Amino acid sequence: MVELARKPAVLEVPATVGALGEIAAFVLGLAGRAGLGKGATYRIRLAVDELATNIVMHGYRGGDGRITVRGRSGPDGVRIVIEDTAPAFDPVEGRLPPAPGVPPERRRVGGLGIHLALTSVDEYTYARRDGRNISTLTVKAEGTDPCPPRP
Repeated sequence: MVELARKPAVLEVPATVGALGEIAAFVLGLAGRAGLGKGATYRIRLAVDELATNIVMHGYRGGDGRITVRGRSGPDGVRIVIEDTAPAFDPVEGRLPPAPGVPPERRRVGGLGIHLALTSVDEYTYARRDGRNISTLTVKAEGTDPCPPRP
């Protein structure tokens, strides 16, 4: 279990492409406060960016909506919780594992970004509560520069 600072930072933004930069800056700030290395910082930013982009593009489909991002950082790492009220979507069910023997032009479109995002973090959970999608991502500070192996 990663031990993190007690008071979370919170960012609430409209679910628009324009707000993705604000979310990225928020994540980079948390990673900086935790002292994450370049690799770990890249991995948490990649994962949050992919999930937030999917919320904007596929969850709300250009309609009105909000994304709430809560983050905690400490010497052990960064934990980020992303919440939205778009239709239920469990990213674990939506990811596609790589198909190394299939040429890119013959692969099914979609899902690979989610796979990359979820395999780039040390811990990931999804829940649907009270009409909200809740994704929790954690990147640990120790030994996080290389991506951890996944089954």
